[in-house]
Amino acid sequence: MSDPGWVRVATLRSAEAFRSHLDQGGIPLDFDATLASPALSPFGRPLEADGLRAGNCFCILPMEGWDGTPAGEPTELTERRWRNFGRSGAKLIWGGEAVAVRHDGRANPHQLVSGEATLKALARLREALVAAHDERHGQGASNDLVIGLQLTHSGRYARPNDWDRAEPLCAWHHPVLDRRFAGGVRLLSDEELDRLAEDFVRAAKLAQQAGFAFVDVKHCHGYLGHELLSARERAGRYGGSFENRTRFLRTIVEGIRAEASGLRVGIRFSIFDAVPYRKDALGRGVPESDPDAYLHGFGVMRDGDLGAALADACELLRLLDGLGVRWVCTSAGSPYYNPHLQRPALFPPSDGYLPPEDPLRGVARQIEATARLKADFPGLVFVGSAYSYLQEWLPNVAERVLRDARADFVGLGRMVLAYPELPADLLAGRPLDRKRVCRTFSDCTTAPRKGLPSGCYPLDPFYAKRPEAAQLKEIKQALRA
Repeated sequence: MSDPGWVRVATLRSAEAFRSHLDQGGIPLDFDATLASPALSPFGRPLEADGLRAGNCFCILPMEGWDGTPAGEPTELTERRWRNFGRSGAKLIWGGEAVAVRHDGRANPHQLVSGEATLKALARLREALVAAHDERHGQGASNDLVIGLQLTHSGRYARPNDWDRAEPLCAWHHPVLDRRFAGGVRLLSDEELDRLAEDFVRAAKLAQQAGFAFVDVKHCHGYLGHELLSARERAGRYGGSFENRTRFLRTIVEGIRAEASGLRVGIRFSIFDAVPYRKDALGRGVPESDPDAYLHGFGVMRDGDLGAALADACELLRLLDGLGVRWVCTSAGSPYYNPHLQRPALFPPSDGYLPPEDPLRGVARQIEATARLKADFPGLVFVGSAYSYLQEWLPNVAERVLRDARADFVGLGRMVLAYPELPADLLAGRPLDRKRVCRTFSDCTTAPRKGLPSGCYPLDPFYAKRPEAAQLKEIKQALRA
């Protein structure tokens, strides 16, 4: 695929150049030209809510490493990643990893699974993160470290047995997305969803036994929970009305309250969505359906109208507030059908497309959407996402977001695969190590899309030396050819 022509963030070396580029593109993104000293920086501000205390405003977002065992236990690669999360200095670990509540919900055959057989291994994984945090930041530093576990079922994107064989279980028959599965999709019955809700509650109880402070009941990125929110055309108890479309979530939250007393609940959900995109003959991203006629998502954005798109999110947040769910992590869209919306990047993964907009516009959109929801629901704790594409300007934008109370935490995902010490460096007032800043090359996505472990192959020497690096290079060369 050819270069889409967007200006690379790494070339914007001064605050004047960054501001000029934003102004020329009409991209509404505020930032602090000069960072505050550590003593005055909002990064080090602790936050207490719902009986939990996090010692600063950095959060590690959940990721899937494609490096667990076939039985769903972590490996040395998994532990290395989690130890890096502990070393990062971030005080909120949002899930660390997307963990399937049962085998058929795995997004890949190496995803972690929650169960009695994996309980001790998951507990050791959390303990390794805590130990790494104390080793790096001082004994007892973990006293204000909050660690959760993300629970998931991958729904139509399940591939539990073979990385290149889809075994989709859908919430409803989607007229656009169903076409992408040559073998068809199977609709989960109401009774199956009843049992699956019980599996989430069971997994939450195990997470509590393993020492996690909270669980995230995942409702983002096109996975089952997210898809149920848009099941307006589904018949039965889990479709149609808002009450029915949130029955699955409410059942799980109520079950956790009843059977895992004291365990907090968080929700990561896609706060807005858009029509699915596909790659055209030139590799560019184009809508797969008429946006004006597309009525099938949750919080669908049309003609750039973010306010209207967030109406669904506001309705869900009112429900969560009433349920006593205080922790919210925002995202958008799906990496499967509109990745430029969800994870802004200049270089697409193997199954992606060239971005149809300046990726900085996607960053600004997620920050603005989170800010609007925070303003409407000040009593909830919000973790924002989509910061990695900012690269060197991440600290400046993030500081402004926190200073203006547009979010409570800055969420970091793929950035910490190459540069886990970024939070610690910023908290100490040290300059960024430019050689380790994520450039969104998307190798961490291309690798797992081809059955390889996820990692930062371009910037992390550990992964660059592994045999999978040579395999990945050959895969990318073949794709370019």
